[in-house]
Amino acid sequence: MTTHLDPSLHAEPHFSSFGGRLNALRAAVLGANDGIVSVSAVVVGVAGASNTKSFILTAGVAALVAGALSMAVGEYISVSAQRDTEKALLKKERFELDNYPEQELEELVGLYAKKGLSRATAEIVARELTEHDAFAAHVDAELGIDPHNLTNPWHAAYASGAAFLFGAIIPIAAVILSSASLRIPMTFISVIIALMITGGLSAYAGGAHKLIAMGRVVLGGVLAMVVTYGVGILFGVAGI
Repeated sequence: MTTHLDPSLHAEPHFSSFGGRLNALRAAVLGANDGIVSVSAVVVGVAGASNTKSFILTAGVAALVAGALSMAVGEYISVSAQRDTEKALLKKERFELDNYPEQELEELVGLYAKKGLSRATAEIVARELTEHDAFAAHVDAELGIDPHNLTNPWHAAYASGAAFLFGAIIPIAAVILSSASLRIPMTFISVIIALMITGGLSAYAGGAHKLIAMGRVVLGGVLAMVVTYGVGILFGVAGI
C-alpha cells in the first residue's frame, strides 16, 4: 500500500535558511532604525538653533552620508573579522582531521552522545558521516559553520549602509516637505510612525512582544530628539 504524504510538508522552510532570513531582516531593521534616530536627532537639534532650511538640510544630509558610510565600514570590518575567524577554525579542523583522524572520530562520537544518542548509535552515526564527508561532518557538529556559505562582508556592508540611508531619508523628507511652522512637529510625527514600523519588524524578527518593542524604540527615538532639540535651543539662544 502506497502512502502519499501531504505535499505541503515539502514546502516547509528549512530552519537554517529561515533563520538566515530573519537575521538579515533584523540587521536591516536595526540599520534603518539607526538612520531614523541619529539623523532626526541632528535635524531637530539644528532646527532648535536655526530656522534656516538650508542649514538644517545641510546638517541632515551630512549626517546621512557620514552615518551610512560609518555603518557600512563598521559592518564590513566586523563581518570580515568574523569571516577570518571562521576560516581559521576551518583550517585548524582540516589539519586535525589530516593528522589526528582517530581522535577526531572519537570527538565526533562524544558530540553526538551529548546530544542524547546512545554510545553505540553515536559511533554508527559518526563513522557513517565520516566515511561520507569527514570534514563536513566535523565542521557542522563542532563549529556550526557551512564552509560553502561563509559570511560575506561586502553583502553586510551594502545592506547596513542602504538600510541606514533608507531610514535617514524619512526625517530629511519631513524637513524638506514641511513649512517652517510645521517642521518640528512633522519631523516628530514622521519619525514616531517610522519607529513604530521598525519596532514592530524587529519584534517579528526576534519573536518579541510587538507593543513592548515598539514602545521601547519610539521612546528612545523621541528622547534623543527632545534632548538634541533642547541643546539646539540653548545654543541658538546663546548665539554660539
